Amino acid sequence: MISFSDLCIMRGSRVLVEGATASIYPGQKVGVIGRNGCGKSSLFAVLKGELTPENGSFSIPKDLSIASVSQQTPALSESALDYVIDGDKNLRELQRKRQQAEADGDGNKIALLEEQLGLAGVWTIKSRAEELLHGLSFSDDEMTKSVSEFSGGWRMRLNLAQALIQNSQLLLLD
Repeated sequence: MISFSDLCIMRGSRVLVEGATASIYPGQKVGVIGRNGCGKSSLFAVLKGELTPENGSFSIPKDLSIASVSQQTPALSESALDYVIDGDKNLRELQRKRQQAEADGDGNKIALLEEQLGLAGVWTIKSRAEELLHGLSFSDDEMTKSVSEFSGGWRMRLNLAQALIQNSQLLLLD
């Protein structure tokens, strides 16, 4: 459960959120609405641990995995499919460690990492990413295009797919 009470969030001397109280239980879907600049993104930054509230109590499980849709997409040369797969940071880190273990010739570590990669979904990640992209109206040909070839709206879809590919318990859509 996520809970906060009498929360106060400021940016500089400007009060964005004051006196906010809520409890969010597993399985609940919650919307935060308000005009631009009222503190929605700042509240999300508190949830992600990127910002500390000025006042109030705040509780979030330490092991809660959080995914969010990035508001910016760099003009990368990598394919749309690879960009989405990069959203699974745990999988990519395990792959990096496996490559290092291979370079070091550490057979025991390679075996351990192979097992961890299997549990992390390495054998299904490509098909899951393709399924997400198809669901967001990307064609097979578009999946091989570089991220830089897409317009802003299509890049936002890539960011959404990147957030959805993660095994998260909380998804923040800003």
